[in-house]
Amino acid sequence: MQLNQASQAQLSQWQSELTAEYQALQQQHLNLDLTRGKPSTEQLSLSDALDGILNGNYTTADGTDARNYGGIDGIAEAKALGANILQVNADEILVGGNSSLTLMHQTLTMAYLFGFNDPASAWKNETAPKFLCPVPGYDRHFSICEQLGIEMITVPMTATGPDMDQVEAMIKADSSIKGMWCVPKYSNPTGVTYSDETVDRIAQLGKIASGNFRVMWDNAYAVHGLTDTPQAMASIMAACRKHNTEDSVIQFASTSKITHAGSGIAFMASAPSNLKAFKAFLGIGTIGPDKVNQLRHMKLIPNMDALQSHMAKHTAIIKPRFDSVLRNLDAAFSDSDLGAWEKPEGGYFISFDAQSGCAQRIVQLAAEAGVKLTPAGATYPYSNDPEDRNIRIAPTVPTVEQVETAMQVFIVCVKLASVEAKLAA
Repeated sequence: MQLNQASQAQLSQWQSELTAEYQALQQQHLNLDLTRGKPSTEQLSLSDALDGILNGNYTTADGTDARNYGGIDGIAEAKALGANILQVNADEILVGGNSSLTLMHQTLTMAYLFGFNDPASAWKNETAPKFLCPVPGYDRHFSICEQLGIEMITVPMTATGPDMDQVEAMIKADSSIKGMWCVPKYSNPTGVTYSDETVDRIAQLGKIASGNFRVMWDNAYAVHGLTDTPQAMASIMAACRKHNTEDSVIQFASTSKITHAGSGIAFMASAPSNLKAFKAFLGIGTIGPDKVNQLRHMKLIPNMDALQSHMAKHTAIIKPRFDSVLRNLDAAFSDSDLGAWEKPEGGYFISFDAQSGCAQRIVQLAAEAGVKLTPAGATYPYSNDPEDRNIRIAPTVPTVEQVETAMQVFIVCVKLASVEAKLAA
C-alpha cells in the first residue's frame, strides 16, 4: 500500500475494505494491553526462589545483620554486583530499594532544591533551569522534570544516540541547561545503543557545561539483550576518567526487569563526591534500605555469570514476542510508506513511526478494538509529539498468541488511520 501513489478512488476503496475489516475485529471483544514494558508472569516466575532463599541466615559476608538499621549505601555484595553492571568501582556505587526511578527522582529533587556542591549550586537558583531530552524517550523521565518545573528541550535521537552536534551547541549557548536524560543501551523506546563516539562526547559535556551540570544515565537495559551476542557499549565512567569529568554523570540501573519487578534492588553510581552529597540528603529521610532484600538477591544472583545465565532465560521468553511484532510489521509495511520502525537487539520496546498526524488516531482505533497502546505523545516531553507520529509498542506481557492478535489489530488501525488522513488532506 503506497498512499502517495494512490488515486482518490483507490483510497476510498481501501477505506471501505479496511472499515469492514476493522469492524470485524471489534466483534472479537478483545482485551489486550501493550501499554507498558513490564515483565510477563513467566519472567517473574524465574525468580520465585527468592522466597525463603535465606533460610533464616540474615548475615552478610562482612558479618552485618541485614535485619538491622544502617548501611545507607547498601551491602557490600550488592555493591559489587552493581559495580560490575555499571562498570565502576565499589566506592562509586550505592544500592537502594526496589526502584531506580525513585533514586532518579530523589537525585533531581536534591539537585534542584539543595545542589550537589552547596546551596548556591541548587538548580532552583536559575531563572529557568532546563534539561535536554533525547526523543523519542521515556515518559517517566519527563514527568520528573515537569513536576520540578524544569523546562525540557528535545534533541533528536539518531542511530548512534542523541544528536551530539546539537547537544554540544545547545549547552555552549545556554548555561541554564543543567543536564540531559540518557537511556544509553537499548534505549526506550528506539532500542538504540549509544556508539563509542557518542559515549565519549557525552563524557566531555562536563567540560563545556556549567559546573552544576549532570547527565542522568539511566542504564535500565544494561543486561537485557535479545540475541546470543548482546551489543557492547563503552563505559561512560571510563570515558569520564579520561576527561576528568567523573562528577558530571550519574548512572542508574535496577533488577526491576531481572527478578521481581515490584521488589527488586536499584543501583546508583557516580563520583564519590556526588555520592557523599546524595547520602547526606538521603540520610534525612531514611536510616537505610531493605538490606534483607539485597541479601536475598545476592543469594539468587551472586555474580555476573549467574546474572548472564538468568538473563538468557528472560531472552528465551520474550524474544518470540519481539519476533512476532517485527515479523508482522515487515509483512504489512516493508513495501509501503505507512510507517518506519526500529529492529532492537535488546530492551523492552519497539518504536513505530506512523505517517505524520496519525499516531493519536491509530491509538484510538486500537483501543476501540480492544488493544491498549501507550498513549500517543507519551514518548515526548509534555506528551507533545509535534508530528503526531511515534507509537511505543510493549510486547512483553501478552502471550505470543496475544501479540499476534494485537498486531493484526494494530496493522489494520495503521492502514485505516493513514487512509483516512490521506482522504481528508
